[in-house]
Amino acid sequence: MKLPDQMPMLLRSSPETAATFQIMPSGSRRLSMVGWRVTVLWACLFIGGVFAASDANAEVRSGQSAPNCKLNALGGGGNAQLADYRGKVVYLDFWASWCGPCAQSFPFMNSLHKDLAAKGLEVLAINLDEQMEDATGFLARAPAKFTVLADASGQCPQDFGVKAMPSTYLIDRKGVIHEIHLGFKPAESAQLRREVEALLSAPTDK
Repeated sequence: MKLPDQMPMLLRSSPETAATFQIMPSGSRRLSMVGWRVTVLWACLFIGGVFAASDANAEVRSGQSAPNCKLNALGGGGNAQLADYRGKVVYLDFWASWCGPCAQSFPFMNSLHKDLAAKGLEVLAINLDEQMEDATGFLARAPAKFTVLADASGQCPQDFGVKAMPSTYLIDRKGVIHEIHLGFKPAESAQLRREVEALLSAPTDK
C-alpha cells in the first residue's frame, strides 16, 4: 500500500509522537533490511489513530520465546547471547543515539538496575548505531549503569521485528516474552516497573 506523501510530516508534527518514539530511518545502511517494516508502522499509526503499533504487527509476540540473538560488547570485545541470561528477568531495550526518547529512558533503566538487579533483573540495552562513536557520544551524555551491547550483524532487530526507537521487551526467566513496548513515556514508567516486578515475583519451576 502506498502511503500519502505527507504522512511522515503529519506524524512528525505531533509533539506526542516526538516525545514517545522515533521511527527507524529507512535510509540507514544497517537498518535497511527492515525498511519495509517502517512502511507497515506508518500505516498502522495512521489508520489506528494511535502512536504505537499493536503486537499483531510485531515479528515476535507476547507468549513467544525470545530470539537467541548473538551480541557483542559495545566497541567490540566479548560476545554474548540472550540465552546466557536465562534464569533472570530481562528488560531488553533497543536504542540508538539519534533517538530523543531513548535519552529519557536511560535514567529509568538505571533506576531499574539499581533497585532490582539483586532480585534477578538484567537490563540489556542493544545499540543499533552504524557508527560506534555516535553510541559512545550518547553514553557520555547519558551514562548507563546497566549492560550495553551491540549487534554488529544487524540480525537481532530483524528477529524481533523492531520498528521504532526505543523498543522494549520484557522477558521472563525462561526466555518467554511477556510485554512489548514501542517508545518510552516517563509517565508510563510506573506501569513498566510494575510489569518488571510482577515477572520477578512470579513463581518458577524447580
